Amino acid sequence: MLPTIAREHDEVVMIDQRKLPAQEVYVRCRTAAEVARAIKTMVIRGAPAIGVAAALGIALGMRRSTATGTQKFATEFFKTCELMAGTRPTAVNLFWAIDRMKRSFAAAAAAGESVEQIKDRLDREAGLIHDEDVANCRAMGAFGAEVVPSDARILTHCNAGALATAGYGTALGVIRGAVDAGKQVAVFADETRPFLQGARLTAWELVRDGIQTTVITDGMSGALMRQGRVNFVVVGADRIAANGDTANKIGTYSVAVLAREHQIPFYVAAPLSTIDLATPDGSRIPIEERNSREVTHVGSARLAPEGAQVWNPAFDVTPHPLIAGIITERGIMRPPYTESLRDVIERAAAQPA
Repeated sequence: MLPTIAREHDEVVMIDQRKLPAQEVYVRCRTAAEVARAIKTMVIRGAPAIGVAAALGIALGMRRSTATGTQKFATEFFKTCELMAGTRPTAVNLFWAIDRMKRSFAAAAAAGESVEQIKDRLDREAGLIHDEDVANCRAMGAFGAEVVPSDARILTHCNAGALATAGYGTALGVIRGAVDAGKQVAVFADETRPFLQGARLTAWELVRDGIQTTVITDGMSGALMRQGRVNFVVVGADRIAANGDTANKIGTYSVAVLAREHQIPFYVAAPLSTIDLATPDGSRIPIEERNSREVTHVGSARLAPEGAQVWNPAFDVTPHPLIAGIITERGIMRPPYTESLRDVIERAAAQPA
């Protein structure tokens, strides 16, 4: 399993996804601010991985605190949470992880724990968030494998693999689960402009696993479908609204429309922490807009003329009628999503895994 992110003593260590596939470089973060910067600058990306990084970053920051009294320690804790919350607005897993760390802190405070005891509790909670994410991805993979065709020709968009999680992956977890189940799998990876997560990261992961992989540009998926060369689509998600509308990397909506036109099942794979029942539909999901340089340049080379305006949203929203099912660690949710998503969240709250 790829070592996406880990806590090593007093550091949070993560693979620098900006350098792949040319270089396998690891970034060592020694402060919460360094973790926040790594999230914002996409050293680490992918909604579940962002949540894990935030939790580990908060625990790291508080471990390094020199506060001796609980009041000053609490002030530092909430400032650190605010720092993490300001990094990436669309990935709801970020806020889910921060809220979970806040609940852990509140429980420690209610129990009258000392500063050192609270630090230990936060370390444990962050570790649990990391380990549970890996377990959830494996469960997702097993459920998703059931709907993958026996001779699968799968299209995926962006990177929803081990690199986007603490390990194993969501959409790529489904692909790995299908391979583990003995199914024949070939994958087409959209390159995913402008940051090229599909070409750089998805293809890198799958080639390492020995899974047949073909990289295509984003504009080729329709022609590929028309030729009958795709029979299944699976992608990840950064936020799923209460009605099933799903935000994922820009270009996902186009893939979903093409899949519907060619009668190819389109699935989303994401943990329950990506489901946001407080957001009623996709129109309410905040969409991050990123630096225009990602579009106008590749490295130091300029592609677009100076003076041209750039629109660079990081995500788009796929309406729920285009989604055949939402694969989670608790099973596959089906329409009507307003009911199935609410029910699975309520069951999970009543019966923790």
